[in-house]
Amino acid sequence: MSNSKKNTSENISNKNSDNISEKNSNNISENDFKAKEKNAVLGGTLYLVATPIGNLADISERALKVLREVDFVAAEDTRNSGQLLSRYGISKPMISYFEHNRRSHGEIIAARLEAGESCALVTDAGTPAVSDPGEDIVRLCAERGIPVTSIPGASASITALTLSALPTRRFAFEGFLPTNKAERRERISELSLEKRTVIFYEAPHRLRGTLSELASALGSDRHVTLCRELTKLNEEIERFESLDDAAAAYSEKAPRGEYVIVLEGCKKSATTRDFPEDILSHMELYVSGGMKKMDAIKACAADRGISKSEAYELVLRAEKGSTMTKCSAEKN
Repeated sequence: MSNSKKNTSENISNKNSDNISEKNSNNISENDFKAKEKNAVLGGTLYLVATPIGNLADISERALKVLREVDFVAAEDTRNSGQLLSRYGISKPMISYFEHNRRSHGEIIAARLEAGESCALVTDAGTPAVSDPGEDIVRLCAERGIPVTSIPGASASITALTLSALPTRRFAFEGFLPTNKAERRERISELSLEKRTVIFYEAPHRLRGTLSELASALGSDRHVTLCRELTKLNEEIERFESLDDAAAAYSEKAPRGEYVIVLEGCKKSATTRDFPEDILSHMELYVSGGMKKMDAIKACAADRGISKSEAYELVLRAEKGSTMTKCSAEKN
């Protein structure tokens, strides 16, 4: 073989080798990229997937990708979530996960995750684990070292806050107030000196009562915004100068749909708060309203800006002084 043919043959051979090496290198790079891809759905991981709170167009591309690729979906209501998945042509095995089965089904979900399956947790609307039993499955996963990640999206509380025209720099989220009367009074009392904007969720059949309770316990002079049907065609944002104005408006019209209440923070300090100077009289205001003594003392402490133990000591001293005065009067 001549030198020229030999060189040509070697060049072709080297060129082919380079092409094969380049192709292998490209394949390795693509695999590495997929392995490092942030949006890759990985086995053994719980995905908290936010869903629309009203307008279905608000769902994100990443949320749809995760819902398509996970092994199964845990839903607050499998029928509602099933309709959402169907709209986007997604069919997945589903398991219910809500307040009354969160312990038993939480264990089932965790076991499947530990076995290597991936799961998307969704609620009827909004972000899972916010005022929602999803917080329990997140805690369970954290305790067992199971990876959890969030697919952010719509949230009724933040949407309402941004529309409220009230201060947004600092805020407190309360969710639904307790239904138990004593617990409810205590919770509202704790907010009497809260200076941050406060966000509540409320059902329509309790809205009137809640507005009246808030006005009575926190003062009627606070601005308040009521939001309903957020992101929907009939979205309604009502801004009131006071809680009394809001209560009066809803005494004349029936509440409809779920509400987000955004309440202005307290403008008063502990020294200007209206309550009896005598702590026994102060405590009696709460006790006469149905609150237990220790809960009333805690409420008094919140009103006065002191610790519960300090309030308790003041009550003991006042009661002791009252008893001594009574005995002295009886002797005379």
